[in-house]
Amino acid sequence: MPKKEKKSKRDIGKKELHRLLYDIFSGNPDQNFNYKQLAQRLGIKNMNAKQLIMTVLYEMKNDNMLTEESTGVFKFKVNTIYVTGIIDLTAKGTAYLISDDCKEDVFIPQVGLNHALNGDKVKVLLYARSSKRRPEGEVVEILERKKETFVGIIQCSKQYAFLVPTGKQLPYDIFIPLSDLNGAKDGEKAIVKITEWPENQKNPVGKVLEVLGTPGDNDTEMNAIMAEYELPVQFPINVEKAAKRIKDAIPAEEIKNRRDFREVTTFTIDPKDAKDFDDALSLQKLKNGNYEVGVHIADVSFYVTPDSVLDKEAYSRATSVYLVDRTIPMLPEHLSNGLCSLRPDEEKLCFSAVFELNDKAEVVKQWFGRTIIKSNRRFTYEEAQAMIEGGEGDYKEEILTLNDLAQKLRAARFQNGAIAFDRIEVRFDIDENGKPTGVYFKRSKEANKLIEEFMLLANKKVAERIGKVKEDQKAKTFVYRIHEQPNTEKLEDFGRFIAKFGYRIRTGTPRQISSSMNKLMEDVQDRPEQNMIETLAIRTMAKAVYSTVNVGHYGLAFDYYSHFTSPIRRYPDVMTHRLLQRYLDGGRSANAEKYEEMCKHCSDMEQIAANAERASIKYKQVEFMSDKLGENFMGTISGVTQWGFYVELNDTKCEGLVSINELEGDYYEFDEENYCIVGRHHRKVYQLGDQVLVKVAKANLVARQLDFALAGSESTTTAAPAKVVPPKASGSRQRPERKLRRGRRGDAPTKRKKEQKGRKKK
Repeated sequence: MPKKEKKSKRDIGKKELHRLLYDIFSGNPDQNFNYKQLAQRLGIKNMNAKQLIMTVLYEMKNDNMLTEESTGVFKFKVNTIYVTGIIDLTAKGTAYLISDDCKEDVFIPQVGLNHALNGDKVKVLLYARSSKRRPEGEVVEILERKKETFVGIIQCSKQYAFLVPTGKQLPYDIFIPLSDLNGAKDGEKAIVKITEWPENQKNPVGKVLEVLGTPGDNDTEMNAIMAEYELPVQFPINVEKAAKRIKDAIPAEEIKNRRDFREVTTFTIDPKDAKDFDDALSLQKLKNGNYEVGVHIADVSFYVTPDSVLDKEAYSRATSVYLVDRTIPMLPEHLSNGLCSLRPDEEKLCFSAVFELNDKAEVVKQWFGRTIIKSNRRFTYEEAQAMIEGGEGDYKEEILTLNDLAQKLRAARFQNGAIAFDRIEVRFDIDENGKPTGVYFKRSKEANKLIEEFMLLANKKVAERIGKVKEDQKAKTFVYRIHEQPNTEKLEDFGRFIAKFGYRIRTGTPRQISSSMNKLMEDVQDRPEQNMIETLAIRTMAKAVYSTVNVGHYGLAFDYYSHFTSPIRRYPDVMTHRLLQRYLDGGRSANAEKYEEMCKHCSDMEQIAANAERASIKYKQVEFMSDKLGENFMGTISGVTQWGFYVELNDTKCEGLVSINELEGDYYEFDEENYCIVGRHHRKVYQLGDQVLVKVAKANLVARQLDFALAGSESTTTAAPAKVVPPKASGSRQRPERKLRRGRRGDAPTKRKKEQKGRKKK
């Protein structure tokens, strides 16, 4: 262990050293330091590293960060430090700068934003501070706007108009000259682009790009969500034309170069409403008693060539997006639902991972390459599940064999430390007008898990094929799906929280964490707190992302993992196919920097897609509850903030806010430390996880927001709250103005403070 520590300090990089030195100087602006004192503070004893300190000190001096008080003695140069980073706006209108240049996030007051908005890349001037204060600064230059178009409601008068934004990205109304309304009328929903923002003017100026329609209309609201997240409504004409130019017929020469599976039993298993089928399974029993299982994936990379019009559009989108009532595909329909869809009784080109498995589901041999298949049958999950449960049907023996192998693969995975997060997914029955008529929950059964296990196996083995090399060799550049180990502090916070419900997790070793987490997931099944605890458990974990730097996938307990099995809907899978074929052909390693940039883009687009999907679900939840005003429902308190607490209804999983201003019989205060709301006089407590009876008070379709009111008090407690510290959201840093929040109501805290001041005066 001492050797490892010594090595890490000797090998410290210049960029990391720059950050560490900056933190020391900015935290002690009145002190002088020489390189020896700094080395001692950092625990550096190696002479080369000490010399690097001197090099960085003079670089910081040249950058006007430090002054040299005497030879080799440096001091922080006040008010001349600039850092760049990304603005993260809070509900109050203040912000934090997230920057690689600083250890802590930089607080920026509202007056210091200077028109910077959420997500903007900016240059910030740092203020001098004492060692006890948080770093603060102000925006001096907006380097890159994250967003220039916004969705909202048009408000017109005789002389001018405004767009009142409906999202949370812009806290200001946009002024619109009447000449730039582009036909928009008062009360309509529209997309507006900011054209200018005068320096001394609070509101930006913009023009209407597109009128979406009447607020509350299904198409209007779905198009608004797409516009809010800047998702494309349709493909450009040249992209559609490029797709249609691709011929359906497979060239005979291409078939000769592929392994032929057309005579092997092959089928697809997908959701009943699926339109594109990008994966199929084949099965045949070998003479030695083993099974050959082929995982056949649509060969999108054969049709979508690098740097083509189709490729550039697919990369830009990076993923298909699944809103409640529609799909925004990554590829045009001619490809996604036609050429690349593995429909039955049609010859299709595939990229395949073929495994020989023994009766223990252990991989004996494997093969990767391009193939041609002809699917015999298209199964829905329900059809396959019926046979697994004892029903009759086509290819029943093959289905049961694959299911048996899948169960063994799954058991081995969990034995190796995988974590089972089988979240309940909310789905809606929707009529022809897009209105939700019912809500149901999607749960994974054995048929779903059958497909899942073989897709996981293919993804894992493809990643191993490229990334797993001998100790003296360097792995070639590849696209991995990585998931880092959870932060110990977050796990401990989560453990303290679930203890309130009588659960516990062990945080000693990765294996203990995974096994106890699985036990927890089993214990909460069908309990009122199930969805909430599963949600918080996932937030405790790091987010899975794409990267060329492999750190393994903690949640799956895989040392190597990639995405290979869904190239119709995920661009990283297309990248994986191309790199795999390149290396199978003996090609050189690809440019790691280029592919890392592509991985980051795909990770970002995946997050945007997830946010848009959640927004569409939230809208449908509000719409579904809009005709139930005044009705009572049991729910679980799922979030607590200074403006009230959120309640998730047990029957529908719809979530709404009970405002703190509507709580009667006492003066209620938000206890941030214990994550609850407490009555000042009677000590009545509303805490995360409590069961409460609520009634639907308001359903705001435009804001996608439900308001509840308490309908009874039998489920509240009067005891002093337990000392519970909730888990922090994955990837977030602790910030006083955003900690422990699940929603944003920018005006509620202000109103609350005014009321409090008024009470104090009385």
